[in-house]
Amino acid sequence: MRRLAIGITLLIGLGLALAGCSGGKEPTATGKTPGPLHVLTSTFPMVLFTRSVTTGATGVSLESMLSGSMGCPHDYVLTPQDMQKIARADVFVVNGLGLEEFLGAPVKSANPGVRVLDTSKGITDLLKMTPEEGTEESGKEPHHHQGDANPHLFASPRMAAKVVRNIAAQLSEIDPSNRRVYLDNAEREAAKLEKLADEFASAGKRLRSRKIVTEHAVFDYLARDAGLEIVAVVEETPGQEPSAARMLDIVKLIRSSGAAAVFTEPQYPAKVAETIAKEARVPVAQLDPAASGPDDAPADYYEQVMRKNLDTLKSSLGGP
Repeated sequence: MRRLAIGITLLIGLGLALAGCSGGKEPTATGKTPGPLHVLTSTFPMVLFTRSVTTGATGVSLESMLSGSMGCPHDYVLTPQDMQKIARADVFVVNGLGLEEFLGAPVKSANPGVRVLDTSKGITDLLKMTPEEGTEESGKEPHHHQGDANPHLFASPRMAAKVVRNIAAQLSEIDPSNRRVYLDNAEREAAKLEKLADEFASAGKRLRSRKIVTEHAVFDYLARDAGLEIVAVVEETPGQEPSAARMLDIVKLIRSSGAAAVFTEPQYPAKVAETIAKEARVPVAQLDPAASGPDDAPADYYEQVMRKNLDTLKSSLGGP
């Protein structure tokens, strides 16, 4: 009996030792074998911001669901390949505010245990969608976003800083072992973004004109950063060109309001905006909301894009 008791004691000790070596991880909610944290991001801006937060974190892999060239996923339909990516993810980082309209039942069906990290969570200083987008007179159904809030936070350095901190805070709860890495990375990145936002605000005060027209309602937050007023948007619904009557209305509005320029986006054809600008006799230039970009974008890609936008605003609106 004594030998049996000693044997049982040794087996228990060995079991405890093995549990200690494995880190004592509990089974995951999805039933997967505990291991590296696989983080999936929805869109290009989410890739950039999440990468800045997770750089240097131990045991974290990052994957993008959509190609960097995709842009805002309005009307996007999930593919079997997308479902496979969701199925193997532990965390799904999304923009939120209804931008990813494909979220919901399909995601839960592919992976009931996936943690959806909403980067807009808790942000209170949101703007409503620009009134011109999806008005009744257009005769077209507008895009409906959560609470009618403008979801394009990523196009503003000021809001992007909040998104970065949000990602770090929520990842820290999910993966406390990398908490310090996430929070330190986020503070460094957010500080850069807030400094950039301050530069937009300072430049905006020195512009000769602050009234503009944009192609879509994607630059509302950036306009707020720089103290600009968007008097009209060219396409009320992304991808749907305005009628001739609507184009004429925008031309008249530009003339009556004193708007100084029309701004296009690299993600969409510029022909209609160029026509309106020509008729209104104002310059046309391109602003990039960083909604899309190269899949191998460098670490400072977002800052590069926003600094180019700042230079474009200065040159187009009469800044020093």
